[in-house]
Amino acid sequence: MTMLRYCCGILLLVAMGASHAASMESEIGALASAWDSANFTKEGEAKEKALAGLAERARQLSAAWPNRAEPLIWEGIVLSSWAGAKGGLGALDLVKQARDRLQRAEQLDPKALNGSVYTSLGSLYYQVPGWPLGFGDDEKAGAYLKKALSLNPDGIDPNFFYGDYLIEEGEYQQAITVLQHALEAPPRPGREVADQGRHVEIRAALEKAKEKSRPNSW
Repeated sequence: MTMLRYCCGILLLVAMGASHAASMESEIGALASAWDSANFTKEGEAKEKALAGLAERARQLSAAWPNRAEPLIWEGIVLSSWAGAKGGLGALDLVKQARDRLQRAEQLDPKALNGSVYTSLGSLYYQVPGWPLGFGDDEKAGAYLKKALSLNPDGIDPNFFYGDYLIEEGEYQQAITVLQHALEAPPRPGREVADQGRHVEIRAALEKAKEKSRPNSW
């Protein structure tokens, strides 16, 4: 009977752990869906307000699962998106918070969410101003984005952000190749709004890269 109780106890703990993980995944899925809508369907003050609300929701999610990378990654994503919607010097504190969350997530599990931590860090480092205003660093950005692609070579986000980064670096032909690959990325179930919005951004980046690559385009 003692051994039976012991085994039953282990099974109960396993079941509780699985339920806990499923709850986290469900909440992250809901947060991702809300972010998709806020980031890709709203503009101006409405977008900033929606993302500000999601930032608090993401913070609570990270607090509930402090030892998991996934909530921290999403908190970093939301904070960086809010910073982008806010703009100006007032956004610098938000991007620093986003970087800190992402760096903590990297320490916990760099491969979580198909290496999304590297996509997010890379995008921050090439879009944020450099010293003395911010922490932007093109060399770090490139290294992070290449890590993201090594973990998720066919993903729409790592290919889009790497392609956009290459445009900033003046590598237009390579950017075109990477961005075309981004358009071929497999659809993400439940992320149709994000995929549609990202495709719009990819096509705009492609046009920019093609225009820049033409002789005497400057």
